[in-house]
Amino acid sequence: MFKRKYLFAILYSIFLVMMFTYNLLDTFVLENRYAIVEDSSETKQNSNSSENAKITDTSYEDDNISINIITKEYQNTMVYIADVQVNDSSYLKTALAKNSYGKNIKEKTSDMATDNNAILAINGDYYGFRNSGYVIRNSTLYRNNKSDDNNQDLVIYSDGSFEIINEANIDAEELINKSATQVLSFGPGLIEDGQITVDENTEVSMSKSSNPRTAIGCIDKNHYILVVSDGRTSESQGLSLYQLATVMKEYGCKTAYNLDGGGSSTMWFNGKVINNPTSGRTIEEREVSDIVYIGY
Repeated sequence: MFKRKYLFAILYSIFLVMMFTYNLLDTFVLENRYAIVEDSSETKQNSNSSENAKITDTSYEDDNISINIITKEYQNTMVYIADVQVNDSSYLKTALAKNSYGKNIKEKTSDMATDNNAILAINGDYYGFRNSGYVIRNSTLYRNNKSDDNNQDLVIYSDGSFEIINEANIDAEELINKSATQVLSFGPGLIEDGQITVDENTEVSMSKSSNPRTAIGCIDKNHYILVVSDGRTSESQGLSLYQLATVMKEYGCKTAYNLDGGGSSTMWFNGKVINNPTSGRTIEEREVSDIVYIGY
C-alpha cells in the first residue's frame, strides 16, 4: 500500500510538471492560428505606385506620401521621429506576422515591412502576447475581449483621425460601426486634446522607468508622428513615458499613444532598420506580432 501511494505521488508530480510546462509553452511559444489574412489585390496592384518617388536616407516623397526622418538626442537617448503626411488615411496600415491572427505568431518588423511593400514601419502592440484587448486591423475585427483593467485603446478612423477610448465604455463592434480601421490596445494614452495625460510616475506594468519606446501620434487628420527611441545601452538610456509624451507634444501631436516598447521597439525605413533594437544584451530585432506601417 505504501509503495502504491508513493508511486501515485510520483506520477501525480510528473503530471503537474507536464501540465505546467505545457501551459508555459502554450502561453509563450506554441503558435495558434485563428485566422488567415487574405492578400489584398489592391496592395498588389499598387505595389509599384512609388516608382517615381524622391528618396533619400532620411526622406520619402511622392504624390501621396511624404515622410521625413529626424534623429535627435534627448535625455541621453537617441530618438527617431518620423513626420508623415498622406493624402488619404488608407496609406496608414497594419500587418500581422505571417499574415495570420493568433497567439505566439511572430516575425521581425523588417520582414513584415518587406512582405507588405512598406515604406516606413514600426512595431505594433504585440497583441499576441495577451488574450484580451480589442484587435481591429485594416477594418477587420479579430478580438473583442475587453481587458480586465479597462485598458485604453487607440482608435484610428477611416477619415484619418485618432481617438483614445476606454474599453469599458464601448464595444468593439460599435467601433467598427463608427468606421474604425485600426484599434491598438497596448497603451497608455500619452496625449489627448493636445495635453499630456501621463506624469513622471506613470509606467507600464512590470516595466523599467527608462526604456526603448515606440509611439504614434496625430497632429491632424492624415498628419502623423511615429517615434521610436533606443534604450538599455551605454549609448542610450531610454525614455520614461512622460519623456516620450514630451517628445510627441514638442512635434505638435494632439493625440499620442504608447505602443509596445523594450526589445520590441523598431523603426524600419526604406529597406533598413534605422534604430538600435535591443534583444537581451545584443543589438538585434525581436520578433513581434504586428506592425504599423505607411505604404501602398
